[in-house]
Amino acid sequence: MPVQVVDGIEIHYVETGGGGTTLCLVHGAGGNAQVWMRQLEGLAAAARVIALDLPGHGESKGDGRRRIEDYARVVRGFIRAAGLGPVVLGGHSMGGAVAQTVALEHPELLAGLVLVGTGARLRVLPRIFELLASDYAEGCAFVNVLGFSRAASQALKDGARAAMLGTRPSVTIGDFAACDAFDVMPRVGTIRAPVLAICGEDDQLTPPKYAEFLATKIPGARLLLVEKAGHFVQLEQ
Repeated sequence: MPVQVVDGIEIHYVETGGGGTTLCLVHGAGGNAQVWMRQLEGLAAAARVIALDLPGHGESKGDGRRRIEDYARVVRGFIRAAGLGPVVLGGHSMGGAVAQTVALEHPELLAGLVLVGTGARLRVLPRIFELLASDYAEGCAFVNVLGFSRAASQALKDGARAAMLGTRPSVTIGDFAACDAFDVMPRVGTIRAPVLAICGEDDQLTPPKYAEFLATKIPGARLLLVEKAGHFVQLEQ
């Protein structure tokens, strides 16, 4: 994987495709860039597709963050350091919170937003914190059960669980703490970039009403609800 140094930290990323449009993708809590493997493959003919590992995740160095604003600062720095220019910024779950924050604070960096399985507020089930702190493997399994529809293959579930297990517990717990504190509901309506909000109809972690709120409040936003898909809609369908 290539590396881009941001604030002295090596940020690893995967890149495919080419062309005039650059799509930059940000993963969710406890995850890594591989959550976008289907988009890296399937969209390469249409755009330059870049998926990064946030600090402390995947192959990136450094520690995780406990605030969405701090992850947004990293993504903003990555876009600038890599000289990407205005990008279509896509984010899944926590990554969607990061993308919204970048859009609110630095709209000049964006040509558009793709918000996947996310919301303008991301409250986390207390049980997730309890399990991650007491038995990390059990906590990862619990998130995994909630993360996929019944139609998802076991291979997809196993891959997502392995990714979270490969992330340090302190990083994943910090990610969920960042999500739990995130709330831009009063501000999200000021976003003016073109927005596509995507959600699996069977999403139990960020239900369709979250995406419907985004599509209603952000002027001109489009909504896409995907059948037979849960929270990891971009992997399932």
